[in-house]
Amino acid sequence: MHIAIRTAGFSMMTMFVSCGVGANFTATPQEARGIAKEAYLYGFPVVEMYKTLYTQAVDKKSSNFKAPFNQIGNTAKAFTAKDTAFVSPNADTPYSFVWMDLRAEPLVLTLPRIDEHRYYSVQLIDAYTQNFAYLGTRSTGNSGGHFMVAGPNWQGQQPLDIDRLLRSETNIAYALYRTQLLDEKDLAKVKQIQKGYKVETLSRYDKHKAPPAAAKIDWPKPMPTMSDTPDLFRYLNFMLAFAPAQDVEKDLLARFKTIGIEAGKPFDLIRLSADQRKALEDGISDAKAEFAELQKTKFDTHELSSSVAFGTRDHLNGNYLYRYAGANMGIFGNSAEEANYIPYFVDKDSKPLDASKHDYTLHFDKGALPPAEAFWSLTMYNAKNKLLVANPLNRYLINSPMVPDLKVDADGGLTLYLQNKAPAKDLQSNWLPAPNGPFYSVLRLYLPTPAVASGQWQMPSLTPVNQQKQ
Repeated sequence: MHIAIRTAGFSMMTMFVSCGVGANFTATPQEARGIAKEAYLYGFPVVEMYKTLYTQAVDKKSSNFKAPFNQIGNTAKAFTAKDTAFVSPNADTPYSFVWMDLRAEPLVLTLPRIDEHRYYSVQLIDAYTQNFAYLGTRSTGNSGGHFMVAGPNWQGQQPLDIDRLLRSETNIAYALYRTQLLDEKDLAKVKQIQKGYKVETLSRYDKHKAPPAAAKIDWPKPMPTMSDTPDLFRYLNFMLAFAPAQDVEKDLLARFKTIGIEAGKPFDLIRLSADQRKALEDGISDAKAEFAELQKTKFDTHELSSSVAFGTRDHLNGNYLYRYAGANMGIFGNSAEEANYIPYFVDKDSKPLDASKHDYTLHFDKGALPPAEAFWSLTMYNAKNKLLVANPLNRYLINSPMVPDLKVDADGGLTLYLQNKAPAKDLQSNWLPAPNGPFYSVLRLYLPTPAVASGQWQMPSLTPVNQQKQ
């Protein structure tokens, strides 16, 4: 495999992976293990993002392909069990996708005016999976406008009619649009709104001569094991070429360099000694173990909300374990002010959820439904693949727009039934089908009220309602 870079006015420069990382590996095996742990936590989100980038914007044969770079792809349907590009996908809001190459010039995103009662957002994500800005209901309102996204090196003039200039610290970035779907009959309206989402290069928008094209990129094909082995570092080196080093991370990147991790450089495991490779593998195992402990003691117990794992660089404040957690549990999650995510991995007794062993209920007291200014939803996932669960109802979630059609308890509360087989007929409106095995659910609150952050509103626990099934 090689990476070929072609630029106007320059000869072709080719970097062959076979030139190897061995000569650049200066750390001792003991040092390398600790550095590899840091680098894995740091780089995993970047490489997971690359996997999505490749399938959505590069591989036109992929079933998940959306649109080439700097063009918008709309999905005018909610996600189903057949969609596999994301783990823990959100099925409330049909998505639109723009993979942005900002090397040559900025992009202008134009949003239409939409109904004030409908939630929508554009989440702007850099190559590290950090949410650097938002457009839409919360941040810019529902009146629409023209918004310019510029890369780290752009120094041009902003057109007067641009409503806001937003800066990405990386030259490859992602715009992820969410448009609220009220019900199945609402799809036509969602499609009409999506038609109003426009994306243009700045030169096309202001009708000026386009700058020279950026270098052609030879995108490396993803490998099945790339996120779980030292192969990850090869893809990390590739992606770091589009992410200029930040001053705050220069010391960290200098440490990474001692095990061959450097922007744009080749990384060839074959040229490493057995001890060096084992050090990298052990470091990765250490990183995974640290995350497993964090999940067990903090996220599963709800001592920490998963929202700590999503946000700006300032919000994450150098906590690469949290950033890793976000990419592992549900990549491209919203920042806390936009949405709050409450995962259900265990029941009230702290036992893992398994619908082959138990049925479960989730009860909200009267007047204590999740407090969200936009809407809330509870989505079911198969724990084995982190995807939506195929079921006879084609129901993947229960959300607040559905509440009027749900059966209310005698005391005015609301009980949801999370189980594999259908409950009694009069309760099926409240049934969220689970797989016949391990599962987890995520409660999402869009535009959560202050009661969530303050802890005034307490989330209820999942309760097993039967013993071991025979």
